[in-house]
Amino acid sequence: MRKAISFLAGVLAGATIGSVAALLLAPESGTKLQARICAWGQELIDEAKRAAAAQRAEMEAQLESFKRGTPITLDSGHEPDKA
Repeated sequence: MRKAISFLAGVLAGATIGSVAALLLAPESGTKLQARICAWGQELIDEAKRAAAAQRAEMEAQLESFKRGTPITLDSGHEPDKA
């Protein structure tokens, strides 16, 4: 029991020291950092939307090709491994 309490005290002390160090050594203020994180998140969302739109367009083209009965080629984007 004593070891568990010592361990938890060490974890708590380490978390506290780490939090304080992070606040003191942060390269930007909280507002600027929040704005930067929001901008990064928005870029990720926009990139995901572009990728989804491109994938949808490709799949629609494949569906139309399938409806016409013409052969389609699937490009996986990489070469298969040769054993």
